[in-house]
Amino acid sequence: MAFFTLLGLLSCGTKFKNLTVEEFQGRLSSGESVQLLDVRTPQEYAEGHVQGAVNIDWLADGFVEAVQATIDPEKDVLIYCRRGRRSAEAADTLSKLGYKRIYNLQDGFNAWKNANMPITVYDVERFYTSASDPIDITLIKHASLAISYKGLSIQVDPVSKLGDNVTDYATFFPEADYVLVTHEHADHFDKEALSLLGGEVITNDNCAKLLDSGKLKNKAKVLANGDSLTLQNGIVVEAVPAYNTSDGREQFHPKGRDNGYILNLDGFRIYIAGDTEDIPEMAGIKDIDVAFLPCNQPYTMTPEQLIHAARVIQPKVLIPYHFSRTNLSGISAALPGVDVRLRRMQ
Repeated sequence: MAFFTLLGLLSCGTKFKNLTVEEFQGRLSSGESVQLLDVRTPQEYAEGHVQGAVNIDWLADGFVEAVQATIDPEKDVLIYCRRGRRSAEAADTLSKLGYKRIYNLQDGFNAWKNANMPITVYDVERFYTSASDPIDITLIKHASLAISYKGLSIQVDPVSKLGDNVTDYATFFPEADYVLVTHEHADHFDKEALSLLGGEVITNDNCAKLLDSGKLKNKAKVLANGDSLTLQNGIVVEAVPAYNTSDGREQFHPKGRDNGYILNLDGFRIYIAGDTEDIPEMAGIKDIDVAFLPCNQPYTMTPEQLIHAARVIQPKVLIPYHFSRTNLSGISAALPGVDVRLRRMQ
């Protein structure tokens, strides 16, 4: 019965178009603003997916509500599953909900892999500005993030190798337009990754001095705490304090040396705290849509400090990062009203 249902979806009366792997890739690389939707299970997604894909499980309860909260019906939607069946069913449902331009990957992710197309294993969180422009934040590892907005690629604290965790930036990410580096510790500052990614490096004075030679010479733009800079597409980046306050920890991140960053993308505000404790200056950080707060004592915050910081800042979404083996299981319950998202950012 399901087979004949699928045939019906793929033949008469459908309001979506099937694309070959080559056509699908062509639309992804066209430079146009597209939305990429992976409707497989979270387990399938974690094993590998197309870069930039948002995962909403077709088989899970609340699929329609999750799509309506995440995917803009006025923009192109590229959709796929493992072999094309679930995505065809999901595409048909979306067309009935008013999604106008839906493109289904014929034969699914299996065909994509068999064609040796690039895949990634990183989680992606998608958000929207008030003008409905998508912002994709790729959660790479530890303190490393990638932000994609209006065709620009912004990397944050890129590090190629952290213990056994290796990031192949050349395979999974485009060249960067901008790179934000918070400070010079090896889990945040990596000359190899910076050389590979290119782009303008925005950082503190210490890191700029370390980059003042070779291929990276004159690549750094220095921001001190309180400085701001306007980038392409009207993006504003502000450097904010990040430091330790507890007795015996001050030497790890002394006051005035390192940066956190606030990115303003057409009114959508992202706070990337860097290595810090719950410092008094956080009381002045307002209207944050997404906050990345570290939790890795003794170098950054304890879980109690993170909860206090989040209560002060009141972000709409909190994504703890840099947390190593710290137990964060009680964070969500302690922060009612904040959308706490625990991801693989050890």
